[in-house]
Amino acid sequence: MSSRKSVVLVLGSGSSRGWAHIGVIEALEEEDIPINYIVGCSIGSYIGTLYASGSLGSLKEFVLKMDGKKVFSYFDVVFPRSGLLNGTKKLKELFSMHTDVKNFSDLKIPVIMVATDLETGDKVVLKSGNLINALRATTSIPGLFAPARVNERWLVDGALVDPVPVGVARAIEADVVIAVDLNSGLVSRKKRKKQTIHTEKKSGDQHDYKNELMRKLTDYYEGAELSFKNKINDLLRRESSTPYIMETLTTSIGIMQERITRINLAVDPPDILIQPRLGELKMMDFDQVEHVIEEGYIGIKEKIEDIKMMLEYTYIRQF
Repeated sequence: MSSRKSVVLVLGSGSSRGWAHIGVIEALEEEDIPINYIVGCSIGSYIGTLYASGSLGSLKEFVLKMDGKKVFSYFDVVFPRSGLLNGTKKLKELFSMHTDVKNFSDLKIPVIMVATDLETGDKVVLKSGNLINALRATTSIPGLFAPARVNERWLVDGALVDPVPVGVARAIEADVVIAVDLNSGLVSRKKRKKQTIHTEKKSGDQHDYKNELMRKLTDYYEGAELSFKNKINDLLRRESSTPYIMETLTTSIGIMQERITRINLAVDPPDILIQPRLGELKMMDFDQVEHVIEEGYIGIKEKIEDIKMMLEYTYIRQF
């Protein structure tokens, strides 16, 4: 019997805090902890899928170089009937710039995503078919993004019902469930630093191409951010409405997610719970990428002995 036990990694919701999942995965790989399955919700699904496609390094390079505050400038403003932003086209671009993978079956590691049926309120598990459609569903924050139509159902962010879907992970019957909760409210012990945008030029045609692409994207964000705010103000016919609306909406969702997570984890706790200290960050603080990744990395390092003991105990228990 092999001593290599199976691990399912649960990556939860949390918007800007989601970059912590990058640090979590890097720390697990550094410690040679296997990741055999991934269950994701919202931003956790996006990062988990890119990791499962072998493209986490590309994502990390991208988010460290861009100005995170302009993330939402990348999406199209639409008439606010079902959501302020239309994410389909741009999400596809943000995903496809890192990988050519199209379907669940093409991933190197099995990934399961969680969304919410807008009509019934049921939790919907997505694990086959087109990845972009599934990602659109699991990341569709109500009121901010328009719902996604998948298999004749209107779906929105899975965080409405299960921000850290441990129950879905348990159904896989892996040996150890490691879950990442980004909404614990714990505050970092480290002082945040203003993000530095890395623009150093590297030699080689491939790096030159990437740097040129990053420069063009940055130029795009600069112009799009102002356009985004102007469109929102025009649509809602009030001055300085964008910060107020965004903050109210995202803070309300954050409060909801924290309460639901607390209840769900009490009912169905993981074997190992990682709670990066990101309580001081708001959902849209996308300019703290380095800090957030580091907190995810630290979260694993603080629990690494527990993880290793759990893997060892699981092995011994089978004899």
